[in-house]
Amino acid sequence: MTTTTSSRGRRRAPTRIERAAGRAAALQRPRVILALLLLLALTCVMLLDGYLRAEVGGDERVRTGAASDQVPQRVLDGGPILTFQGGTATTVSVPDKTIALTFDDGPNPTWTPQVLKILREYDVPGTFFLVGSMVARYPDIVRTMVRQGDEVGVHTFTHVDLSYQSEFRIRREMEQTQLALAGAAGITTTLFRAPYSSETDAIDNYSWPVYQKLGKEGYTSVFVDTDSDDWKRPGVSKIVRWATPKGTKGAAVLFHDAGGERSQTLAALPRYIKEMRAKGYTFTTVSGVLAKQNARSGTAGGQSGPAEVRASTDGGRAPAAPGGRDATAASAATSLQAAHHKATGTTLYEGRALVLAVAVAEWTVPALSVGLAVVGVAVMGRFGLMLLLARRHHRRRNRRRFSWGPPVTRPVSVIVPAYNEKECIASTLRSLAASTHPIEIVVVDDGSTDGTAEIAGSLGLPNVRVLRQENAGKPAALNHGVRSARHDIVVMMDGDTVFEPGTVRQLVQPFADPGVGAVAGNAKVGNRNTLIGAWQHIEYVMGFNLDRRMYDLLGCMPTIPGAIGAFRREAVLQVGGMSEDTLAEDTDITIALHRAGRRVVYQEHARAWTEAPSSFGQLWSQRYRWSYGTMQALWKHRGSLTDRGPSGRFGRIGMPLVVVFQILTPVFAPLIDVFTAYSMVFVDFRAALLAWLAVLGVQLTCAAYAFRLDREKYRYLLMLPLQQLAYRQMMYLVLIHSCVTALTGGRLRWQKLKRTGEVGTAAGAN
Repeated sequence: MTTTTSSRGRRRAPTRIERAAGRAAALQRPRVILALLLLLALTCVMLLDGYLRAEVGGDERVRTGAASDQVPQRVLDGGPILTFQGGTATTVSVPDKTIALTFDDGPNPTWTPQVLKILREYDVPGTFFLVGSMVARYPDIVRTMVRQGDEVGVHTFTHVDLSYQSEFRIRREMEQTQLALAGAAGITTTLFRAPYSSETDAIDNYSWPVYQKLGKEGYTSVFVDTDSDDWKRPGVSKIVRWATPKGTKGAAVLFHDAGGERSQTLAALPRYIKEMRAKGYTFTTVSGVLAKQNARSGTAGGQSGPAEVRASTDGGRAPAAPGGRDATAASAATSLQAAHHKATGTTLYEGRALVLAVAVAEWTVPALSVGLAVVGVAVMGRFGLMLLLARRHHRRRNRRRFSWGPPVTRPVSVIVPAYNEKECIASTLRSLAASTHPIEIVVVDDGSTDGTAEIAGSLGLPNVRVLRQENAGKPAALNHGVRSARHDIVVMMDGDTVFEPGTVRQLVQPFADPGVGAVAGNAKVGNRNTLIGAWQHIEYVMGFNLDRRMYDLLGCMPTIPGAIGAFRREAVLQVGGMSEDTLAEDTDITIALHRAGRRVVYQEHARAWTEAPSSFGQLWSQRYRWSYGTMQALWKHRGSLTDRGPSGRFGRIGMPLVVVFQILTPVFAPLIDVFTAYSMVFVDFRAALLAWLAVLGVQLTCAAYAFRLDREKYRYLLMLPLQQLAYRQMMYLVLIHSCVTALTGGRLRWQKLKRTGEVGTAAGAN
């Protein structure tokens, strides 16, 4: 006995197809997120690189001429070293006949190593005030600097005047420089010199609060007594003279090891060291000066470091002074622990992460720049080639004397695979019934559940056969139609496509040439009156159809569109029919025909009007399938790269063109926009805008010419700039999504797009 239960109020169980679609959607989400994260990561790398080069967040303001009435007079008149021990501002002077040799703005990969070499040769210590962004870019130089016993201090991260900055920015400049030092050399430091500073009497009411704040955090601010002004490049003699203190006074002397061309500095240093030693001077570091002061005053050690790095004071000590170094220099080397502190814990690991991130940015951004330059040249070359070959193709095929041969008048079979096409099937079949060429229409219903087969059979149109099969996918439906076709030429179309009355007649004329095995028609977007429809219309006319003209002349057509294509029946059967190995069965069969020695041509006058996706979700699904299927087809036929004849021609001409311009170039396209936006905001707005407009102008020229060849209305080109800004980014994400799926071994099912039936007639498509 069988019992039944009412389904009223119960939720319908999902079908097998619905469950499979749900699983596919669940698998796709992480890949979409990965694509977005990849674009975000590249954007962050660019911003980091720009920040390191002071293009992002750079501030070139320098304060001059400000009042100093709020600064204590004892500070203005004091020595070049400013400490806040016990909360009181105290200045320290350099002892007589002592030089604290200091260098600003490094490290620089060209000049700093040469400065270090000179100091090592003359056994002289130096104190280097380093820019954090440069430390992160050249950590090896800093490690060498510390290892040979020199001292380092903070010179901010991006070399900005701190008197203009907020408390947050000041803290960030200091902390990031400390992290860079931790990552580069495993140390932090208590020494600080402000960019654009000079002697203590230049402290003003705006910079004084900055020094007070940093002093409370444990920093020792260092100024200068004598400035070599080597950055002016006045000549070696002047650099030496300007750096020499008066009489026997000690001095904190300023040189630069970066920030410009420093050959004069390199020439002046040995001479300066010799002259100072000849006058009885010794060389030390800033810590060496403080150690002498502490020894005289009887205090123990130097000032504690900043709170973040106060944990250790015994790991940053420099190696013992080599033999022959003067006593003050040796004392300076052993007193570096007063300034250098061993980085530990979070500071150390964050510093290493910063240095690693900077290294990635340092390699990635230049590589991307070169890649984009190559891509840009390739794209411009492709545009030029397309225009040249499209013009030649149009002239050749539209000459008055051009002919494929004797007119093809024999009947052909039109195969219409259909799965749940109730909205479109009637319009499709009625358009075929109006054909001026004799045809039989074979509708292959692929297990539709919406009455598609019944609608097709009820129209009462002549020469229409409706074949039914269980749902097996579009390739199986097309193969069923090919096997059942009664004529030697078969035309394949989609169930949502509308033909013009003369489409079939135009499409089959190339078969007058016995060498032609297949013909690609001119697919048009019928529902082009929406924004997304207009974007696809531009893409179809400019991208697909202009491309096909080029590929036709080159003899390597990669794809016959599923919406409109014609084949010799025996050629299709020869290559095994429509394969189910890939999701792009149209690309797969086209390449297979090339490999079988068949010629594939483009017939621009055979027009078909198709319903393009009307939502971003549907467009994503369609292009995801296309791009992934194209990758599958190219991989499947990779053997054509080494074939001879027509197969090798496609493998060595067509396949590289498809890989470069349908896979690689679209990946870089959004980065071009990101670079452009980056340049507009942080570098040179006018130059970046002009460059972007120039590229857009080239694209607009190509699009306008393609529209002219296809006799399309130019008004849709108004959508081109917006298409470049939005549509291209989506295509990038789709392509990355497809690449991730391919690399992870994912599999996709055929995805049915929702139809509206709005492309009712060919005439209505205009």
